[in-house]
Amino acid sequence: MTLRLAIVADIHHGTPSATKRGDTAMTLMEEFARYVRDVDVTHVLDLGDRISDVDHDTDLRLEAEVAEAFRAVEKPIWHLNGNHDRDHLSVEQNEEILGQSLGHETHDVGGWRIALWRADSRIYRGADHSGFVLREADLLWLSRTAQAADRPLLVVSHVPLSGHSQIGNYYFQNNPSHSTYPMAERARAALAQAGVPVVCLAGHVHWNTVTTVDGIPHLTQQSLTESFTNEGAPAGAMGVIELGDTVRWEVAGDDPFSTAFRPSARRWTPALPEFRAHPELRARHTRTEG
Repeated sequence: MTLRLAIVADIHHGTPSATKRGDTAMTLMEEFARYVRDVDVTHVLDLGDRISDVDHDTDLRLEAEVAEAFRAVEKPIWHLNGNHDRDHLSVEQNEEILGQSLGHETHDVGGWRIALWRADSRIYRGADHSGFVLREADLLWLSRTAQAADRPLLVVSHVPLSGHSQIGNYYFQNNPSHSTYPMAERARAALAQAGVPVVCLAGHVHWNTVTTVDGIPHLTQQSLTESFTNEGAPAGAMGVIELGDTVRWEVAGDDPFSTAFRPSARRWTPALPEFRAHPELRARHTRTEG
């Protein structure tokens, strides 16, 4: 039995800024509602960053407009908060607007467990730290969920955990620390505790990617309104992920992408330390020099 979910990421409704075409978001949301009607899915995933933040009052209005656009989507929706949803609004305010809890949840559907890992997605800015904060409680929930999994696990988050290269990314090539969590390696170690196939899905970085780490595929979906990959036009990215023995992921729009793979519970051999820090390799190097 396969499970199909529709995906939208990084809607960024609001005034256009840099390469975000937020002025097209509401029209594209109308297209997304039609897209969901046309594809055979059971649920919809909203990966967060529904708005481009401005201030508290403006953000309340923008979030409410996106929530209204989602009402035309004729399937149950699971929402996550992105960093822009949290700059001026609390989790509770987002919950009130969207009409659902935005804490961690798991749902068993179609032979898979969907883990909505709603870790803190706010970017903190201060003299001592600028970026995300990965909280111990969020890590513990992820670790316990991975250990308890008795069926294939799809882990959904706003911020990706792979730590994959951002070379070529408009936002993050020169700001890679803002593309993932600090200590993301601890989150990846938590996922590695699962004795079942694991797939990770995220938004935030505004491009379609697949990165496999320790046998776990990490997917990131393009933003609905991003234009840096598309010569100034919004990508209009709308995706479907099909979960079964084979995972198929297809992104429609003007920055299309598709892939298929068989997820596995196998984990990789742990990586070597730096060669100079490994006693056997250091001794071999010393003998060669001698």
